Amino acid sequence: MFTKGIRSGATTKSVLLRTIRRWNHMESCVELPMDKTTPLPIPDDAVIFSMIQPTGIIHLGNYLGAINTWKQINDKKRPNQKIIYGIADLHALTIPKKDYTLELKKNRMEAIATLLSCGIDPHVSTINFQSMVGGYHTELFWYLSCLAPLGYLNRMTQWKDKKNGDQTKERLGLFAYPVLQAADIMIYKGTHVPVGDDQSQHLELTRYLSERFNAMYNVDYFPSAKTLYSKSKKIANLSNPNKKMSKSSEDRLSMIYVTDSPESIREKIKKAKTDSISDHFYYDPVGRPGVSNLLEMVSGFQQRTMQEVEQDVSQFHDYRSLKDYVSDIIIESLAPIRSNYSKYTNDKAYLESVIQQGYESSQEIAHRNLTEIKKIIGLSNDF
Repeated sequence: MFTKGIRSGATTKSVLLRTIRRWNHMESCVELPMDKTTPLPIPDDAVIFSMIQPTGIIHLGNYLGAINTWKQINDKKRPNQKIIYGIADLHALTIPKKDYTLELKKNRMEAIATLLSCGIDPHVSTINFQSMVGGYHTELFWYLSCLAPLGYLNRMTQWKDKKNGDQTKERLGLFAYPVLQAADIMIYKGTHVPVGDDQSQHLELTRYLSERFNAMYNVDYFPSAKTLYSKSKKIANLSNPNKKMSKSSEDRLSMIYVTDSPESIREKIKKAKTDSISDHFYYDPVGRPGVSNLLEMVSGFQQRTMQEVEQDVSQFHDYRSLKDYVSDIIIESLAPIRSNYSKYTNDKAYLESVIQQGYESSQEIAHRNLTEIKKIIGLSNDF
């Protein structure tokens, strides 16, 4: 009886805590409108921050899941808002690779060129390399790591997923990188962060560390960063639509890169796995994941509701017609990105000027904020 009572109480408490966490998460989320004209529902003085790892040219999953949202924020920026998009090259080192130097160098430049090609304007948004202002990020990381509970980090889903029981991957960098991610945001006093579902847990840690720092030093310095989310498209693997599109796949037909040629796109869509129902097409991600994946692409590129897309494809009664339709939309949508990418990768001087401009803008903010942070902690030299 007594043991059962304890279990019941513990269960009730855990359910209550989970409910509170879900409520706090919902309170900390801001949904972005899908269309191109509705203003962003965020304050005029917002500091918007996000990063992407340099893993080479992005695929449709990256583009429709994150970069398209970044562009929407860029295009709707108001005069006093600050937008900082970073290339997370320090995070790229969390799982070491042998002979990675040349690949990382190439990937960093490709990442900058890709963001520019996708429409991120460096005169509107600051684009930087995390490592160029890394001294500020990593110093704040140390201060925050002194406040971060070990148990909290140990519960991180991505830590469990990435090590996957492999003790050789149990490295401090991988374990602690959510704290560095928090420092990335907090060094700029970020107020709004566009992230995907897989990063929401890390943003909760950022809010926790902001609150803990403020309470520890009895200040109201760090804002509680809100999650910016859109109904972005989760694009699946073309060969196995029950898996997400990922660069880790060895099957070249499983993903479409934003720089793929029209011929390559048609080939990949033609061979994309679907099902045996070919006389009518509708959205059903559980029952018809392959078809639903194609419709997600159309919806994402055209920024239309799934109901509108379903109405459009109701005219097709065979897979050839449907796949030609999808291919045409992707090819047309990616054409300017492919053209711009070729232009930027052939203009190293311009890329370097964007990088330098981003460094100077980021460094100014990071230096000012870190000076204030050290003064709050007691590490300033104004005795």
